Amino acid sequence: MKASHNLAGVSVTFDEDRLVPNAGLVVPALLVQRLGIAGLVDARVKLAKGRGSGSCGAKAVTVLGAMLAGGDSIDDVDVLRAGAAPVLFDQVRAPSTMGTWLRAFTWSNIRQFDVVTRQTLVRAWAAGLGPTDLAASLIIDIDSSVCQTYGINKQGAKFGYTKVRGYHPLLATLADTGEVVHSRMRGGNAASARGAKTFTAETLSRVRAAGATGELTVRADSAFYSRHFVGACRAADARFSVTVRQDTAIRAAIDAIPEAAWTPIPYWMDGGADVPRCPTRRSSPTNPTPLRSA
Repeated sequence: MKASHNLAGVSVTFDEDRLVPNAGLVVPALLVQRLGIAGLVDARVKLAKGRGSGSCGAKAVTVLGAMLAGGDSIDDVDVLRAGAAPVLFDQVRAPSTMGTWLRAFTWSNIRQFDVVTRQTLVRAWAAGLGPTDLAASLIIDIDSSVCQTYGINKQGAKFGYTKVRGYHPLLATLADTGEVVHSRMRGGNAASARGAKTFTAETLSRVRAAGATGELTVRADSAFYSRHFVGACRAADARFSVTVRQDTAIRAAIDAIPEAAWTPIPYWMDGGADVPRCPTRRSSPTNPTPLRSA
């Protein structure tokens, strides 16, 4: 197919003031309003005076709306100012205002936002937006991710073990639904398990505060295999499943387990896997249960 005109000379504008671009924003906008997220931000986030410190709630909602609409830069908040979008997101700020506000953040302000997201989770689950049965057992997955960035001057954007410039955040998600219950931004060169102790403790505390009363199990890969991660789970009376690094001592311990002690279990790999029941050793910080893939 060939266009009959030069596309480089075509410009597109959205100037119908009775239509809402990205109409899918209606549902999240209603949710933001019902959960009172703007009010939570205003009550908890306190920026230094004179650095865009006013109306933090409206500015936070502006960022959320722009991100949900596919925005990946500060200039993209303008999508919330087109057509009838201000009916959903009133008090939307201009990109220049948002840039000033975002650049004013310090580490203490980020921790204040942690309080906001914690209380948002409590309100969301109380409204029925969380697990169907809060008394049932829950499995929480903790892992790190890599978020690539392209600007060389972004604070904290560094090369990590993947050789990608960006950030290396921690995420905690519910295994059954994929719901993110906690997150923490970190520099791109952060070790996978850096801050895992406090992050795990905060995650379990959040879930309990949101109303979960059943058994909690935390799963993590070998990057989190340490007494710090395990200690945080035990302190919160939570079960844990963590992959053990296959060093010489671990391999020798697995080889010493009698063949009759292994029990087949369903597993995601072809051929299944086997696990044995091992006696608890008080001197071990983790007391891992070995798993053998077929």
